[in-house]
Amino acid sequence: MDVQFAREGNILIAAVSGRIDGGNAHEFAASVERSSLQDDEAMIIDFAEVDYISSAGLRAILVTAKRCKSVNSQFALCSLSEQIMTVFQVSGFDRIISIFPDRKDALASITS
Repeated sequence: MDVQFAREGNILIAAVSGRIDGGNAHEFAASVERSSLQDDEAMIIDFAEVDYISSAGLRAILVTAKRCKSVNSQFALCSLSEQIMTVFQVSGFDRIISIFPDRKDALASITS
């Protein structure tokens, strides 16, 4: 797993590649937390290059979403493959986390 960070104004974008699983979910969550700033308006996690997520990865996403909510920052995911989207649907996470088809749509929703 690798995470590359970028900013669009006050929006943190974390582009993840590889797997988010029990072996690295804690590292993923810690990396995202270290990179976020108190004045971030939102965080977007780009899943374009993620090929697998386990229940531990889902927990890391949920913890990150809750942390964003606690500081009044928006949280969204984008660019989920069909397989990853199915995991989010089966787990019900698609009903509690905003998911967008691509980064452009996520940014447009947050900045509007």
